[in-house]
Amino acid sequence: MQDYNPQEIEAKWQAVWDAEGTFHPPNPAPGDAPERHWYQLEMLPYPSGKEMHMGHVLNYTMGDVVARYKRRHGYTVLRPMGFDSFGLPAENAAIKDGGHPLEITERNMEAIREQMRRMGWAIDWQREVSAHEP
Repeated sequence: MQDYNPQEIEAKWQAVWDAEGTFHPPNPAPGDAPERHWYQLEMLPYPSGKEMHMGHVLNYTMGDVVARYKRRHGYTVLRPMGFDSFGLPAENAAIKDGGHPLEITERNMEAIREQMRRMGWAIDWQREVSAHEP
């Protein structure tokens, strides 16, 4: 390889991981040995802004290291993600941005979700949850 082009290479492999469901484990069958399953969950971010900050990067990178370590050692790893999207932070963001709380919250969630995907973290996006959804 002559040059490392992160935009090209990282996007390529992230697309492969997404297409193959690399980070989407099947539900365990009854009787599966529980010691071979690992549930990795960090705090869910508030979507009160459109951008992650370094605290997010630190927190989710540490979780990613643990999740990948467990996968490399034979564990089936479930690492879902979601958003703590209900309540005062969402309302304050909507007041600040001058829009409806639902629209502002979902716009911010999409922006953060895209940033998280670009980081390449081992997250099962098929099991995403958000506090503002019924």
